[in-house]
Amino acid sequence: MTSLTESASQVGAENVLSVGSPAPSIKVEDWLRGQPVTRFEPGKVYIIEFWATWCGPCIASMPNLVILQDKYRSNGVEVVGVAAPTVDEARASLDAWLTKSLPNLNFAIAFDDAGEMNKIWMDPTFSVEIPASFVVDRDGRIAFIGHPTQLDNALPKVLNGSWAGSDEAKALDAERINRGQRRKRELSQKRGLAEPIFARLEPAIKSKDWPTALSAIEEALAAMPDEVTIRGLHAELLLHKMRDMRAGLPVLRQLVRDAIEKKSVVWMSVAIRQLFDPAKDYSGFPHAERFAMGKDLSEHILATNPPQGSEGAKFLSYGAVAQYYYETGKKDRAIELVKVALKWLDAAPASDVAKRDVVPCSLQDLASYRSEKLCYEECCSAPQNTAREKPEPRSPSEAA
Repeated sequence: MTSLTESASQVGAENVLSVGSPAPSIKVEDWLRGQPVTRFEPGKVYIIEFWATWCGPCIASMPNLVILQDKYRSNGVEVVGVAAPTVDEARASLDAWLTKSLPNLNFAIAFDDAGEMNKIWMDPTFSVEIPASFVVDRDGRIAFIGHPTQLDNALPKVLNGSWAGSDEAKALDAERINRGQRRKRELSQKRGLAEPIFARLEPAIKSKDWPTALSAIEEALAAMPDEVTIRGLHAELLLHKMRDMRAGLPVLRQLVRDAIEKKSVVWMSVAIRQLFDPAKDYSGFPHAERFAMGKDLSEHILATNPPQGSEGAKFLSYGAVAQYYYETGKKDRAIELVKVALKWLDAAPASDVAKRDVVPCSLQDLASYRSEKLCYEECCSAPQNTAREKPEPRSPSEAA
């Protein structure tokens, strides 16, 4: 699941909603698709789906919601998608995304810019992540809270009356509440630890006071040793700001090992961007080890998030993977991967901010790989030298 907010406060017991509770009302700013749902009509069953365009798992779940709406419409089922836009995502851009990405959409979509639905639905049910599905039964009560992938099993049982009060429903809801309470406690603890640390870290980085920045990062690591953002900042600071290879390389090696072990594209993306970013200088890096780590990460990234798949934020890692292939002499493969990343960005659940940040860099890489000026929408780039370090001749095993 994808985190919706890391600032959700602990909910008081008197405000808790669970399976069997009367469903809250629907309070949204606007409706982008379908007929507005102003109240829950007796005799109908509603699926309230919390989602966002920046959430990959949410987007992956949307086609099945279309199927469920079509399959169970005659049974009185009505799906309502509640979109949680980013600060920079206006109504018009969300509407355009729906038109382009979900042309067969057959259910209502509400626009919750103020986050009111989060306050009255998500917080009181200990739901801190999206996608999140709620099923409201024919009596207007919450019958199910969980991940949309669980709807295929739960929805038919809600409809035939066998779900409410069943051992399966009770066990699923108890596990969900325990997980949600635990996650909220973790987020609260992390927030309390992180705020004073970042209050020192951000100005230190801005002023290029690297010793102070390193002290803050080391403090953050002691408190949050498994936070990938902090791990990446640690390697970045040592290797690319302080140019301390002796201290930085062991940090990077461990980051690479952990990323591969976790099989996490996000972790692997953070690691490979320390190794193959066209904007960075790698002249002091040990050549053989840099390329060995790049090979391992690239293979694992492409296996976990393959080019032919539509899911996974490819712009997070494909630029660095492409640079690895370019520097090993596989220019066509590098060009192919950048094109995949640009194509994914064009139709993907990425925020406008991500697109503004990534498209110029991706276009610059593509122009350099192809040695020609290229334009994409309103952005144009001329070729530059993308290899900071001349690759050594490849062995037959490396070329395979």
